[in-house]
Amino acid sequence: MPGFSPDLLRQIRARFAQVDHCPEQGPRIFFENAGGALTLNSVVETSARYAAIPDNQGRANPGSHALVDTIAAARADLALFMNAPEGQFFVGESGTELLFRLIMNACLACKDGVVLGSTLEHPATRSACARWSRVAGLRHVMVPHDDATGTVTAAAYAKAVTPDTRVATILHTSPVTGMGVDVAAVARAIRAVAPDCFIIIDGIQHAAHGQIDLGAYGVDGYVVSPYKMFSRHGYGLAWISDRLSALPHDALLDGPEGNWEMGTRDTGAYATLRDVVGYLDWLGGAVAPDIPADDRRARFKAAGDAIHRHEAALTDAMIHGTGNLPGLADMAGITILGGPDNPAREGLVSLTIDGVASADVVEQLNRAGIRTHLRKADHYSGNILTPLGLGSCVRVSMCHYNSIEEVAEFLAVIKGMIPQNGDPT
Repeated sequence: MPGFSPDLLRQIRARFAQVDHCPEQGPRIFFENAGGALTLNSVVETSARYAAIPDNQGRANPGSHALVDTIAAARADLALFMNAPEGQFFVGESGTELLFRLIMNACLACKDGVVLGSTLEHPATRSACARWSRVAGLRHVMVPHDDATGTVTAAAYAKAVTPDTRVATILHTSPVTGMGVDVAAVARAIRAVAPDCFIIIDGIQHAAHGQIDLGAYGVDGYVVSPYKMFSRHGYGLAWISDRLSALPHDALLDGPEGNWEMGTRDTGAYATLRDVVGYLDWLGGAVAPDIPADDRRARFKAAGDAIHRHEAALTDAMIHGTGNLPGLADMAGITILGGPDNPAREGLVSLTIDGVASADVVEQLNRAGIRTHLRKADHYSGNILTPLGLGSCVRVSMCHYNSIEEVAEFLAVIKGMIPQNGDPT
């Protein structure tokens, strides 16, 4: 059964732009959320409103003061939503740019040691670690992920971490397999051996699929791309701990102490983050109406739990079937990356069909009005697909505003693609 009632799901979907149609394609089902989630209607409205403001931050006028207040309120909202007991939030060019910047400064602050990552990671962290470990004279070590489960464990990190590990990166959720990583357990394993290590998390794929609890992770950096968290393109968001904030970094001479933002940032970006936090506050109240009005953190947790339940129901229906439709696991010739029953899965199913090229599957789904994505064994996904002997796969990524009915439409189209008697359809 889905995690949301039909009435609540209608209310949720009404808050998102283009939930069931594309301006270019017409009616469509959106199962490409890992490439960028749907945008809240409130974010669209807020973006337009702030784009019209001519005032700059830091000026002696009411318009400027209002911008500064918006940024301060957004940072306070984010600290509560992500449970950040200290440190600072700031925005940059993109999630990838911010990961590079955090990793660069952490590496340059260290000497004679190891930069530790994993083979599961997106090239944003792998590339940054490879480059800046060389520049800083550090060794880059990669923890192997498990091909069968599509994730990496704390035990795997524990085997690789050494007392001279200076910087470590963790991928919270894989955008290829859809499997999550227990970042708190990995961080504990690292700190047990290298307590002063700078630990930086790529939370870009995870952010839309559940709660974030920085206070529980014990790390130094966390980066998200807001366009994958119901906001819009054009900026990234980072949180850094006080100890990472204090590292030498690019900044203006004699500028504000501890400032990590380069130049004047878009106040509208911060304002749209308030929209996202406000939406999750509303959702938490909708699923748990008995939570006291002043306990926003409890509502954020309730929203995250509800999102997880609904998305688990969607992926279960896709894998094991719904109504009279068989699931992917019951269809001959289909391989599901990470296996059909994987508790680490977060709203995403990647698959191949024997005898049908993945590019053709994506195209046929697109013609049927179902948006998915082709992942190829390139610099983005080769680290996952090549060890499996795959040149490509079909990524089907869902979010909490998707419905069981949409899953059923997808399964019906996929069933029609299954080759009969060995002949591709």
